Order: sequence, then C-alpha cells, then structure tokens
Amino acid sequence: MPKRVDHEERRTAIARALIRVAGRRGLHRVGMRDVAAEAGISLRLVQYYFETKEKLLLHGLRQLAADFGERATARRRAAGEGAGPRAAVEALLLESLPTDEESRTFHLLFTSYAVLAATDEALAAQPFTDAPDAAENAVTHLLEQALGEGLLTPGADPRREAAGLLAMAAGLGSGILAGQRSPHDAAGVLRHHLDRLFPGTGPEG
Repeated sequence: MPKRVDHEERRTAIARALIRVAGRRGLHRVGMRDVAAEAGISLRLVQYYFETKEKLLLHGLRQLAADFGERATARRRAAGEGAGPRAAVEALLLESLPTDEESRTFHLLFTSYAVLAATDEALAAQPFTDAPDAAENAVTHLLEQALGEGLLTPGADPRREAAGLLAMAAGLGSGILAGQRSPHDAAGVLRHHLDRLFPGTGPEG
C-alpha cells in the first residue's frame, strides 16, 4: 500500500526548512526553490502546500513563534514549580534575546519580516501582527496576575508595561546582533527593569 502522507507534518517540515535557510541567508534572499532544496523535495510540492511565497513566509513565522513558545515554557519550568509571574515574564523575555542559533534566528526573521512588510504590499497584507499581539497579551496577563497578588509596583499599567518590556527586549536583541552589547549585558538590563516592576523580588521571584 502507498505510504499515507501526513499533510500537517509535511507543512511543518517545509516551514522549518524555510527557517533554516532564512537564518543562514536572510529572509529577503529566500525563494521557494531554496526552501524546496533545503527540504529535499520538489518546488512543485512546496507550491502545492503554499501557493505564494508570502503564505510560505507567514506559515514559517507562525512555526517560529510556536517553537519560541515551547522554549520559553521549558525555560520557565526550569525555574521550578513554585516560580511566579516574574519568572514567567523573565523566561519569555530572555528567550527572545539572540543568545544561541535558535533564538538568533527567531529575532532575525521576525525583525526582517517587519522591515520587508513595510515596503511590500503582499507581505503587509498577511496577518503578521498575530504573533507580536499574542506575546503582548501573554505578558500583560502575567503582569495583571502579579498586580492582583500584590507583587507588582502599585499603580503599574500591565498593558503598557508589557509593551515596553517587549519593545526593550527587541531593541536589546538588535543590539546583540549588531555587536553593540553582550547577551549578559542585555539580560542585566531586562532584569534591572523587572526589579523595578517587581519590588522586593529577585530573578527567581
């Protein structure tokens, strides 16, 4: 009998091939033919699953965001079962810093997509903002939880603080990629601001 194809598994494999080749060459230089070669399949098959390059890029970024979420969750679990909302926020922010191959690719591709979408109508038409909004919502929820538990600075606005922390992490990540600062220094800046938001707690609070 012919082997049954798991289409979702195939789509995921193609998306991860895109992530690998884009991480090496840059998102702007990746074509569907490059992705097909990386995945070891025909161009026609890539086009079957993703009709356009824009749809392929969007799926790749969603896969990238899903993989990021898994790594952030693993980092939080490593902090221990009793870790509170600060540890969860810190895990998400630190995982977004480009300190290894996976986090570097995550930062590089999301930043590249945002820049390309600013001048490419086809890319801009894709729902790129889904993942950034999800991250902001997640951090906002954690800060609201901390505020309710009396762990956050009184009067803090969880939504604005979440937006600020994520913007800070993005800027620090770009600084790491540019060689402006070390990952250690960038993590120190994030922890400094978390200390302000979570008075009386340490990184493990």
